[in-house]
Amino acid sequence: MNTADNDNDMSACANCGKSEEESGKLKACTACKMVKYCNRDCQIAHRPQHKKECRKRTKELHDEELFKEPQSQHEDCQICFLQLPTLISGWKYQACCGKVICSGCICAPVYDNHGNEVAEEKCPYCRTPHPESDKEAMEREKKRLEASDPIAVQNLGNYFFHGRNGYPQDYTKALEQWHLAGELGYARAYCNIGYAYQNGEGVEVDKKKANHYFELGALAGDEGARHNLGIMEGSAGNMERALKHLTIAVQGGYSESLDVIQELYSDGYATKEDYTKALRAYQE
Repeated sequence: MNTADNDNDMSACANCGKSEEESGKLKACTACKMVKYCNRDCQIAHRPQHKKECRKRTKELHDEELFKEPQSQHEDCQICFLQLPTLISGWKYQACCGKVICSGCICAPVYDNHGNEVAEEKCPYCRTPHPESDKEAMEREKKRLEASDPIAVQNLGNYFFHGRNGYPQDYTKALEQWHLAGELGYARAYCNIGYAYQNGEGVEVDKKKANHYFELGALAGDEGARHNLGIMEGSAGNMERALKHLTIAVQGGYSESLDVIQELYSDGYATKEDYTKALRAYQE
């Protein structure tokens, strides 16, 4: 049997042509999902013939996932229920309860259950009084760490990275905490790891690893990571891919990406339509 006839035929082994009934359960190529094999030997034997097509399709699948507009990692404010802004200055993490609250609600008066304004400064969500000292604030964060709070874990990584709040500067521990925060679902931690590899801070400069972690952050919804992917693609001369990344970041509210698209338009790398679309998305 001509095995070439079985390429992309998911009902038979791409190498030997045996059907599932003849060979048992067929397993798809884990990379491209385009062909199936009855066993590992057949997969290895077919690899030289399949390699080029597999790499092409794998890259296509990767790009389909990468450029798909992600769900924003920004939840709603726990007080006003409006979506939290992209900028870090637009929200505040409360170590007392682990909630993230927008800057507007943080500055608004706090009322008790009878509608009376509370004179003492308290968390607007759990009404815990604000910490009276840095030591008390850090004790609260330690409790959030024990609860595997991803933002608290991310913050601990920041403390190790910069040597702040009583923690020694330790790049290795910083990366460990950022990895953990990313695994717990905090996308911005992956962006931090990407920066470290991009700039050689605590690790050797490695653009490939930087790109990998920026991609992880972007896929999880971090606009800063997405922006950096756009910058890296633009630096490599891949303007179409750069524009795609930057536009997605703009749709998430990342103003720096809008500035870059404006520059691309001024330099002739983006059309007026591209810039207008990005501007409207940012305004929305």
